[in-house]
Amino acid sequence: MPPWPTVTAGNHHVAIVTGANHGIGAATAVALAGCGVRVLCTYLRVQDPPDPGTPEAYREYRNRDAGAVVAEIEAVGGSAVAVEADLTDPQTPARLFDTAEAELGPVDILVNNATGWVQDTFAPRPRDRFGRGLTTVDEHSWRQQFTVDAMAPALLIAELARRHRDRGASWGRIVGLTSGGDLGFPEEVSYGAAKAAQSNYTMSAAVELAELGITANMVHPPVTDTGWVTDDVRRAVEDSRTHVHVATPAQVADVICYLASDAARLVTGNVITLR
Repeated sequence: MPPWPTVTAGNHHVAIVTGANHGIGAATAVALAGCGVRVLCTYLRVQDPPDPGTPEAYREYRNRDAGAVVAEIEAVGGSAVAVEADLTDPQTPARLFDTAEAELGPVDILVNNATGWVQDTFAPRPRDRFGRGLTTVDEHSWRQQFTVDAMAPALLIAELARRHRDRGASWGRIVGLTSGGDLGFPEEVSYGAAKAAQSNYTMSAAVELAELGITANMVHPPVTDTGWVTDDVRRAVEDSRTHVHVATPAQVADVICYLASDAARLVTGNVITLR
């Protein structure tokens, strides 16, 4: 087994994983816990309106709590707590760290997975190429996306760094999730822009926090079947010159766990693209 983080005497790793009620976040929480990490699973239930281009199961996943994830972790002897929290509130990061420290111990692993995902565009049209509903960029779509995907990760990183320095810690890991590309993210423009901001914050953290023993990286997953992938999406991946796989959440979680391990001590300041 690869040398993922393990709990040893005097070295109890604790992680905060955002968006941990389904998909990549849930898989990451389970994978980290399987390596002995204590996990705070934070999430926010989202009630998406019905959309003919989005499977109903995906809407159900986004609107469930993280109780099943915690139960899965505890069933194999792991330790986890679930906290529903709104990352658009700038007070939330400090509260999450307070809860994690009180119930699990000092946090040294941060996985910024949550997204305030909205499907918006500059070109007004009702649906994207997969039949999913589109909205035109406005203050609401921008605020929903940037508060969760840019502001919250920045504040969570700052909270980790402050507490890490205050207690004289020398080991830490930050992993974020990104998407989009050099030409932005057409039809998901605020999502792509907010993820670009998070990537920039994380790259800065890799430099500024290196002296504290903290590494910081971003993972750019391939198309990942978290419940939204339809047959049309699979065909688009098959026909694409840039996409190779439709991944499972567990496959992406494996990479995140590697980055949170001692084996990845020299890996920092990277956007790691998976295909």
